[in-house]
Amino acid sequence: MAQAAIDARMPPLASQERPLEECIGQTLREAVFPERDNPPFDRVCMDGIAIDSRALARGIRSFGIQATQAAGAPPVELLSVDGAVEVMTGAVLPPGTDCVIPQEDYVEVDGAARLKEQATGAAYRNVQRRGEDGRPDVAMLEAGVRLGAAEIAVVASAGLAGVRVSRQPRCMVISTGDELVEPGRPITAYQVRRSNVFSIVAALRDRHFEMVRNDHIADDETLLRERLSAHLCSQDVLILSGGVSKGKFDFVPKVLKELGVQEIFYQVAQRPGMPMWFGVHPSGCAVFGLPGNPVATLVCVIRYVIPAMITAVGTRQRAPERIALAAPVAAGRVPYTYFLPVSVHFDDAGLPCATPRRPNGPGDFLALTHTDGFVELPPKSDGFAQGFVADLYRW
Repeated sequence: MAQAAIDARMPPLASQERPLEECIGQTLREAVFPERDNPPFDRVCMDGIAIDSRALARGIRSFGIQATQAAGAPPVELLSVDGAVEVMTGAVLPPGTDCVIPQEDYVEVDGAARLKEQATGAAYRNVQRRGEDGRPDVAMLEAGVRLGAAEIAVVASAGLAGVRVSRQPRCMVISTGDELVEPGRPITAYQVRRSNVFSIVAALRDRHFEMVRNDHIADDETLLRERLSAHLCSQDVLILSGGVSKGKFDFVPKVLKELGVQEIFYQVAQRPGMPMWFGVHPSGCAVFGLPGNPVATLVCVIRYVIPAMITAVGTRQRAPERIALAAPVAAGRVPYTYFLPVSVHFDDAGLPCATPRRPNGPGDFLALTHTDGFVELPPKSDGFAQGFVADLYRW
């Protein structure tokens, strides 16, 4: 399997300390423990009054408000069993109390809280107990977690201003070909725009890979050798778009071999993207040679390159999303794995399903703008029925 061969040879990246503000989307490389019990005290969960629940058992329904306990203020102790402390959400539960009656369950008259008929209370009602969410000897987060908004909050709650995360992979995206012209520059009738590179860069940056640069190399074997040699020694990942097939000017595989890159595989039984190339340089740089047509390029980036980079940074891999086909799909004549663009919507039962959106050809990148990703269909000669469940890869 191509993905397994890639993952087995992706060199793991080192870790680095980063300030918390720069950790969104990064991969955690250390366990994070609470600095103290979480919450660190019995915490009030609603605005209201804190009382001793035993008072209710004695039939007391009116409580003199003795003080106010604000969040972040030192604890205020209850003075008598028929008294109450006005409390705010997030405050420490006042000593001597064990129950919070919410504001809607009482009325305040002349400095006393009179409970309504429906008001009830029990020990630790509307109270989050100390240590309920975590203890200092139990990790809240483990290495390999991708740091999203919730995880960043957890790290901050541990009192950490910074944390160790994976070093960002240095990635160079390279296009080849004399026919490609940069957007914004004059173009002739026999040339095309350089667009694949921008698609690849966007896909990587969209997934929080930050150190992504790009280069363009003409169809010149000497120039290709010179520039690739420099990139192989300075980058962690090279992604080449075009030049990997068997045309007269497809120099990439030959030059890479001359530069010492070990070919792991060339060509995968899949469509689109059959002429895909993967190898590893002695420096540890991983090299992906992707076919030049736009649909195959983006499919291969999503299906192989991004999972490989996730492996390199040590993120725990998630299983692909599974989805049912909303319409039947005819099988191809050749038994290849088929990557089929789809749009995702919900059926009458409210379940997600995938409607096939077959592009007009390998260059029809415009068709992809109306899709959410692609499904991976296994080699099969008799087609796929409506309801067939496949792996979904989102753009």
